This record gives sequence, C-alpha cells and structure tokens, in this order.
Amino acid sequence: MRRLQNKVALVTGAARGIGAAVAERFAGEGARVVVTDVRDGEGAATAARIGGEAAYHRLDVRREEDWDAAMAWVAERFGRLDVLVNNAGITGFEDGFVPHDPENASLQAWRAVHATNLDGVFLGCRAAIRQMRNGGGSIVNVASRSGLVGIPAAAAYASSKAAVRNHTRTVALYCAEQGLGIRCNAIFPAAILTAMWEPMLGDGADRAERMAALVRDTPLRRFGTPEEVAHAAVYLASDESAYTTGAELVLDGGLLAGSAARPER
Repeated sequence: MRRLQNKVALVTGAARGIGAAVAERFAGEGARVVVTDVRDGEGAATAARIGGEAAYHRLDVRREEDWDAAMAWVAERFGRLDVLVNNAGITGFEDGFVPHDPENASLQAWRAVHATNLDGVFLGCRAAIRQMRNGGGSIVNVASRSGLVGIPAAAAYASSKAAVRNHTRTVALYCAEQGLGIRCNAIFPAAILTAMWEPMLGDGADRAERMAALVRDTPLRRFGTPEEVAHAAVYLASDESAYTTGAELVLDGGLLAGSAARPER
C-alpha cells in the first residue's frame, strides 16, 4: 500500500517548482492529485506529465470565487478532499527588483505579496475546513525560513510567511477544538532551488559563484531541492503523521541550528 493511496489532494501553485514536485510525489504515493495554478499552460502540462487521475484546474488563490469553484469541482469529480497543500506564493521580485525594505516598500507592493501568500492561505484553509469537516483531512501550508527571521530586503515576504506560521497554529487548534479530524501543519523551506531564485542567480558566467555565495552560511553548503520538500509534504499528508498538528517542519540545511547570520552593509 502506497502512503497516500486513494487520497484526493489539491496543490496550489503546482505548475512548477515545489508545487509541481509535491504533486508528482503525491501521485507516486497513490494520491489523486488536482494541480492548480494561474499558469494554465504549465499547469496543464504538469498534470499531463503526472498522468493517471491527475487533473489541472485554474485557481487564483487570492479570489474567493476561485476557491468556491475549485472545491465544487473537486467534490463533483472526486466526492471529497483529503489533503490541501497551500503552496502558491510570491516574493514580490517576480518582475524585477523593486524596493521591499521597511522604509521604501510601497503599500501596493506590500499588499500584493500578502494577497497571495497570506490571503491565499487563509482562503485555502477556510475552504478545506468546510470541505473536510465531515471526513477529516490534512492541510499543509508552505511557509518559509523567512517567516522565522527578519529579512531586511524582503519585509512583505517575511511578514506574510510569519503570519502563515501563526495561522497554521490557529487552524490546528480550531479544528481540534471542533473535533473535526483535520490536521494543519507547516513546512519552512529555506534556499530551495526553484525559478523564484533566478532573478538573483542570473545566467552569466558568475552564476556558480552567486549560488555559492547565497548558501555560504548554510551548514550543508548547498541549495535544497523541490523533491526534498515534497518528501516532507508526503509525511504530513499521510496517516503516518496522525498525531501531528500545529507543527513546524524546517528544511534549511541546518541554517537555524546556530550558524551566525547578520545583515551585510
């Protein structure tokens, strides 16, 4: 028996990166996976690559109506939802470098990051609770190491992920209090090599040097992989973690174990 045999799982931001790796790993463990994103072409391609019962459904996590439509579609097609992975997120640097420090960030830029990273998680958790309340399930929120420390140049991103940390605990306690059989946990990745890092790495001759510099304070001295995050998500989605809720699983190569880190002038 595979670890997620016959479970129905929805993964947000699953067209590529961590979300795609989670969707693929879930399917490999026997889950029926709903790949969601706003990148329709890439999302459909990911679902097709996974094959089997994997399917793509457009979902803008910032929109209540999209969540309502996705939950209705899942209920009609599969009859239930067992796992939700709130993975969709942005840094605010997707279209190039703009100020995101506490002094110079614009309110518009601040709100845009929180709309996806925090509002999206709130809406996802709310939708999943309503969908899972009669059968139980697992909610996995993808936060970030940046939600555990301050990030001077990415204030909105750090703030949004810190809020995801607290909301995970709130959801876990609420579901336990209500006797719903729904668990909620969070994964905190640090430097995972995805497209999100490309603006900082570039494609020039100094790419390898930039990569090394970005992980020089990480004890394991390398980037993590999306597949390593996916393995953690499988555990939290599976019945193996039945006694785990409101917990934090940090994947940072040992960064928070005690290595020194300070802002550079």
